[in-house]
Amino acid sequence: MNQRPLILVTNDDGITAPGIRTLIEVMNTIGDVVVVAPDSPQSAMGHAITINSTLYCSEMKKVDGPQKEYQCSGTPADCVKLAINELLDRKPDLCVSGVNHGSNSSINVVYSGTMSAAIEAGIEGIPAIGFSLLDYSWNADFTPIKPFIEKIVRAALENKQRPDVVLNVNFPALAEDRIKGIRICRQAKANWVEKFDKRQSPLGRDYYWLTGEFINEDKGQDTDEWALKEGYVSVVPTQFDLTAHHAIQELNNWNFEK
Repeated sequence: MNQRPLILVTNDDGITAPGIRTLIEVMNTIGDVVVVAPDSPQSAMGHAITINSTLYCSEMKKVDGPQKEYQCSGTPADCVKLAINELLDRKPDLCVSGVNHGSNSSINVVYSGTMSAAIEAGIEGIPAIGFSLLDYSWNADFTPIKPFIEKIVRAALENKQRPDVVLNVNFPALAEDRIKGIRICRQAKANWVEKFDKRQSPLGRDYYWLTGEFINEDKGQDTDEWALKEGYVSVVPTQFDLTAHHAIQELNNWNFEK
């Protein structure tokens, strides 16, 4: 008898977030699920790991499925490391992270705890996917994207997704019948123009609140930002090898002996 795939589920919004509950629900229809997620929100943590303080992890009571669930005091990357090295009795066939409340398209992938958890799984040799919905509300409606999550996960398992290519999936906040389909994209060249709102506490101490404006100057029709604007689900293959291979030859022509 074929063994059901083992799927590790994590996120950065915390184990009680509606996004991860949606992801768990869909994964329970596909495989055996183990959840290891932060016990509190860890958004924009990037690939931070805990090295100077203790980590706590405790098993939770089952909520909405047959899966095992653990809450961890660490970052999303910590959760994946702990799951693989301490909590699981076999290597997962897939790690899914999310569904994030808010966009992780274009440059946002660099800061994302959601994607960093998926990338950590990829580093460990596990195929991984990060899912995000372009709605920051805690009460966002995840129902329309459930069929697309299932399609993407089943395709990843059936096609034996490479662990060194992590999928960054973003969903437009639209009704199911308005989502046009799935597009494979490149990451748009876009960035945040940031500002700091300087304020004062009642005790007279200065503090700063980060604000900013998202600027997309990439006019390509093959980018994640274009696809999302047009009503498509964007899927960007990402990698954790950060080498700028195209620059190696140029650097070899530099004279370092001056």
